[in-house]
Amino acid sequence: MGLMDKLRGEFVDIIEWLEDSRTLLAWRFPRYQNEIKQGAQLIVREGQIAIFVYQGQLADTFGPGTYTLNTQNLPLMSTLQGWRYGFNSPFRSEVYFVNTRPVTDLRWGTPTPITLRDPDFGMVQVRANGLCIVRVQNPPLFLRTVIGTDSAVDIDEVTELIRREISQALSELVLGTGVGAIDLQSRQTELSGKLRDVVASRVDDEFGLAIDSITMNVSLPDEITQAMTRGVAQGVEESGRMRQLDDLDKYQRVRQIDAMNAAAGNPGGGAMGDMMGAGMGVVLGQQMANQMNQPAQQQTPPPLVQDSQTFHIEINGASAGPYNIGQVREMVANGQLTTHTLVWSAGLAGWMPAGQVPALLAFFVSPPPLPSQPAATPPAPPSNPQDA
Repeated sequence: MGLMDKLRGEFVDIIEWLEDSRTLLAWRFPRYQNEIKQGAQLIVREGQIAIFVYQGQLADTFGPGTYTLNTQNLPLMSTLQGWRYGFNSPFRSEVYFVNTRPVTDLRWGTPTPITLRDPDFGMVQVRANGLCIVRVQNPPLFLRTVIGTDSAVDIDEVTELIRREISQALSELVLGTGVGAIDLQSRQTELSGKLRDVVASRVDDEFGLAIDSITMNVSLPDEITQAMTRGVAQGVEESGRMRQLDDLDKYQRVRQIDAMNAAAGNPGGGAMGDMMGAGMGVVLGQQMANQMNQPAQQQTPPPLVQDSQTFHIEINGASAGPYNIGQVREMVANGQLTTHTLVWSAGLAGWMPAGQVPALLAFFVSPPPLPSQPAATPPAPPSNPQDA
């Protein structure tokens, strides 16, 4: 033994970990030939756990605090080394410090897209990513299964492990719930909680890790996002046109009523004014009766159907087609395609009932019955020719 080693033997050792990094999960205290002197000071700070290992076996564990190492506070070490009346100085042991503080910036993402069946768009591939908060919950189990003989373990060494568990659990969860792509986006918070529970149970039992939270962001394919955007824009445009038609109809009715009031209230009109007022009243009454008999929705001519347009049709829960307009017309005629059958074509926001597709309305609309007209009664002739 050299002079410096002999001088070091006169002092009490201090065993501590001053590393302030949140990404370093475990660290082995460096010792010359793993020798620790009797009466050494062990300092364990908040967010740390110290574990003594002797010849590959886990011995005593210490939480936050300051300790003077002796036989009384090293019972397992005393048993392993056969100390009956105290231990000799120095003694050999490895000391591992484990960081129990949470790591808050672990990012994850699905390495491959998840394929699911969507009721509107058929088979869809979605991706997901987010953040995960992880920490060491069971230091002895973490030491046995992850650390091994390494002198230090960084978060990067368990990141791939956690990402793999999250991706596998997410795929099982999505396919098990059977939700569509749109519903999957709207239920991200609910599914994140379920995903955390599944992943936490797996990594806790196997590696001694805890998952405090998982955030999730679902990404839809670009073509579905564009189709949804076009559908919203078409809905707004159609709503604007209906409001304009409704306002024009109200304006025309008001003008008719004003004309009737002006004709009926004309003092110089005489019998002619009375007849005009009565005639306008009959016309207005007929218009109001026709409006009550007709459905509330205005009948507008369907758009011209292009011969090149094709449709996919839902048959027994599967997508069939594409079919051209002539084939679709025949399917309507033989009753194979009804107003409730789901169809899809380029330009539609998603799968829609055939009765709601403007290009197919002409195949389902039948001409309404002719309204019954009351027989016109000629006015009675005047009794006195002079009255005429």
